[in-house]
Amino acid sequence: MRKEDSVYQYYLDILKKELVPAMGCTEPIAIAYAAALARKVLGEDVVSVDVYASGNIIKNVKSVVVPNTNGKKGILVAAAIGICGGNSDKELEVIANVKKEDILKMEKFLENTEMNLHRIHGGCTLELTVEVSGINHRAKVHIRNTHANVVLVAKDDSILYQKDDLVQIEEGYSLQMKHIYDFAQSVDIDDVKEVLQRQIDYNYAIAKEGLEKGYGASIANVLLHTYGDRVEIKARALAAAGSDARMSGCELPVIINSGSGNQGITASMPVYAYAKELHSSDEELYRALVISNLTTLYQKQFIGRLSAYCGAVSAGAGAGAGITYLLGGDYEHICHTLVNALAITSGILCDGAKPSCAAKIASSVDAGILGYAMFKEGKQFCSGEGIVGDSIEKTMKGIGQIARDGMKECDDEIIRLMINS
Repeated sequence: MRKEDSVYQYYLDILKKELVPAMGCTEPIAIAYAAALARKVLGEDVVSVDVYASGNIIKNVKSVVVPNTNGKKGILVAAAIGICGGNSDKELEVIANVKKEDILKMEKFLENTEMNLHRIHGGCTLELTVEVSGINHRAKVHIRNTHANVVLVAKDDSILYQKDDLVQIEEGYSLQMKHIYDFAQSVDIDDVKEVLQRQIDYNYAIAKEGLEKGYGASIANVLLHTYGDRVEIKARALAAAGSDARMSGCELPVIINSGSGNQGITASMPVYAYAKELHSSDEELYRALVISNLTTLYQKQFIGRLSAYCGAVSAGAGAGAGITYLLGGDYEHICHTLVNALAITSGILCDGAKPSCAAKIASSVDAGILGYAMFKEGKQFCSGEGIVGDSIEKTMKGIGQIARDGMKECDDEIIRLMINS
């Protein structure tokens, strides 16, 4: 693939658009961002707040700690810290610079302000609106499809900003596995070095923090203490440690993938662990990360951003593809690794963001590693066996159909169970 090719620039743009920083789980951060922007538009003290959120937003915020809130959880907490200490100009790092006085202000705000949560029932899994009212005015911010995609800003009866795609379906890309492999093989490293090195630096920092401080369920340390420090275990532990830290409110930023910090960590840290073990060059690591990140995004184009299908499965398979590349695998090896991995772990459910995500990540990375080991030994799951299709594309599309359509009712039941618990 040549730099002059439109596909080359398209894939490069996707990496730059998707691999961006976020602090905290992206669903509460999206709420904090919308709330901070609404407060800014309002231009006066907020006396009441109404948050409207899709079921998947509610699911992913319920059990996760919001950073810079003294360990608090929940949608109303996310909105309150966005209003009291957020900087909307920083988008998904909206609450990165919250001060102690902002947290005290948030606590009083939660005690004294009328705040209401409403569930949006509709076709879009990632959708939220924050409405704030003051004595004289009211303001509204609507986000849809991706976590920082503002589609409407209004003050009183005036629309200040509106995108034409207010009712569009979830945003997706047109990726192909063969193009991903060709791009990874031919990309000028200088074109991707900055964005990928930032991913390594940010995500390793939070993984190291998770290992050292044992956040959440401390899945990483359980793995290492139980199974030792072989590279197969270190790869799982490094990803799990970053997730445990994020889910427990660690204030370090991460580089996301598919709008998810957990998926960004999972797509990068196992590949990094193998590169260090194999003494791979920086170039080899970057090319492997291109494969891992784009393969994760490739799967999500069929599944969607949020669903009852655990995103760690996609990222774990993506990591397996990147690791396969580092171990000398070619296009055929990578495709079979992906199919094998997905045949193993595609049944994992998403029941929101919380400490058990780290364990699901460890299992998904293990499936990615096993997927390659199987093919290396001449073993594989074949077409017609369960959900496995006769090509990588058919397998991916089938999984997407299950996740987006077949699991809708399952998703609703999970959300009902979580809301009523």
